[in-house]
Amino acid sequence: MSSNIKLKGRGINRIITSKVMLSPLAGVTDNIFRRLVRKWAPNSLLFTEMINATSLKKGFGTQKINQIGLEEGPVGVQIFDNRPHAVSEAAKQAEDSGAFLIDINMGCPVKKIAKKGGGSALIKDRKLAIELVKNVVKAVKIPVTVKTRLGWDSKEENIEDFLFKLQDAGTTMITLHGRTRKQGFSGKSDWEMIGRLKRLLEIPVIANGDIKNPDDALNCLKQTNADGVMIGRGILGSPWKIGEIDYAIKENKNFKEPNTEEKLYLIIDHLDELIKEKGDHGLLIARKHISWTCKDFKGASNLRNKLVRAVDKNEVTNLINKMIKTLKNEKNTLALNKTNYSLNENN
Repeated sequence: MSSNIKLKGRGINRIITSKVMLSPLAGVTDNIFRRLVRKWAPNSLLFTEMINATSLKKGFGTQKINQIGLEEGPVGVQIFDNRPHAVSEAAKQAEDSGAFLIDINMGCPVKKIAKKGGGSALIKDRKLAIELVKNVVKAVKIPVTVKTRLGWDSKEENIEDFLFKLQDAGTTMITLHGRTRKQGFSGKSDWEMIGRLKRLLEIPVIANGDIKNPDDALNCLKQTNADGVMIGRGILGSPWKIGEIDYAIKENKNFKEPNTEEKLYLIIDHLDELIKEKGDHGLLIARKHISWTCKDFKGASNLRNKLVRAVDKNEVTNLINKMIKTLKNEKNTLALNKTNYSLNENN
């Protein structure tokens, strides 16, 4: 299960050596978060946050693609819009910045995006969707991919024809989220449908939806026979998850998940990087990551409530160091009690 994914571009081909990818997540997958993910997943394809082509043309959002070519490992850029010329220009700008590939968003269910004709709205406006792909393929030399869903509000919308046309237009890989736009993120992702569509297409297909851990990924790959999986919400609070799943797919048994203390130190490292790059605003961004990461240990809820109300980096650091000290003391006490119990039994 370790075969590479080969993608053809108009002038530059790409090879993806990991079957697990990081989905574009607005407000999450910035360059700082990607650096965290890279600690455990050096070769996985990671995506920038979704980029509005029109905004990029006006000079907004350039920080999302600046210097991505200097990052270690492949970084894809996902673009959304309904203006072919704007998408093509944004794609060229992303390519010049070092994008590994360009992905066109045709699946985002958010109303304010779909209402303007972007994201999942392109499932309905298929003529425009095909025009977007053709224009971007002509504009860049690197591979062009698409992320979409199983339909707008029904799986009986001849989605097969749509995917065939995307393939014929030059799309070199398709990521399928196993729900319709109407479903949003509710209900169960339809892996069976993804598998059926995978069998019909000639290009690589990536499965997305309800993949939160290695078992999910392995089951999805077995059921769909997809070429890879893409992780979205499952990564929240767990930047090591991509690496963990990659290890499992490659049948490597040596992955070591961070323990509680390491996860708490990770919060400090993440906050340090955010403040270094974004100043005081970094603390506000860090709060959501803290909420996702600070869980599943004794005292987590109480600590989390304090951390998200902390007013500066020092307060966060002091609270975490205090908790780490408490956890170490409890661990030492437990170990001592076990030793005494063993001695008493021997006596």
